[in-house]
Amino acid sequence: MPRLAVIGNVSLDRVDGGAVRPGGCPSFAALALRMLDEGGQILTRCAPADLPLFEATLAALGVPVTVIPTETTSAFGLHYRGEQRTMTVDAVGDTWTPADVESVDPEARWVHVAPLLRSDFTAETLSALARHGRRVSFDGQGLVRVPRVGPLAVDGDFDAGILAHVQTLKLAEDEATIIAGGRFDAGAAERLGVPEVLLTLGSEGSIVYAGGRAEAVPAAWPVLGVQTTGAGDVFMVGYTAARSAGANPVEAARLASELVARMLDERKRGG
Repeated sequence: MPRLAVIGNVSLDRVDGGAVRPGGCPSFAALALRMLDEGGQILTRCAPADLPLFEATLAALGVPVTVIPTETTSAFGLHYRGEQRTMTVDAVGDTWTPADVESVDPEARWVHVAPLLRSDFTAETLSALARHGRRVSFDGQGLVRVPRVGPLAVDGDFDAGILAHVQTLKLAEDEATIIAGGRFDAGAAERLGVPEVLLTLGSEGSIVYAGGRAEAVPAAWPVLGVQTTGAGDVFMVGYTAARSAGANPVEAARLASELVARMLDERKRGG
């Protein structure tokens, strides 16, 4: 039975003006679980008309998936220049409710929540996920991304009540700066009240804030000249899978970094 569940909307992604393709954490979570040869569950939502685009990708990776119909599939435009990315919001997906997450396998002891926008999950839904001793990890883009069609806007006007139900919070550098209102450091991490905060730094690795300590974890090895869509999602699936298997936060971050490097190597080779 799965130790890990991944919950979040799939999205219709158009990268650098190309054809629409499957996006959102569930698509990349399936890839990560396959690479790990790890049991897990993916719970996601999309509009029925868009389901065929995602079915082939998820079924080919052999990961159990529960799909809940929704009115609108999230959609984004992504444009890359090296590791720098700009985005547009083309469609805003519906908000998950406590009833939507009742399908999480009771054997899953860790749940990674992967919002695409701030409106995807509420504190009430996070509370439902954290019941019965489940540990919840949360992608910090769901704190700062404004749910509005057009150029992606970010700000720090999030519901702090969400963090009361979170064991692990992942923040990219720009998200951390917004949340801290400036430089993000150990004090800023402690003020969030989350036991484990992961600050991801792209090709420079990550910093783990846990147990009153901050420890830098370098990237496993550099993989340059490849677009990095989904790298953060793969990192968090690797991290939560390692934590659910008993690794401590720093060990889990190292294993997650290796998984991301493997994924980017495979992508660079055209795999």
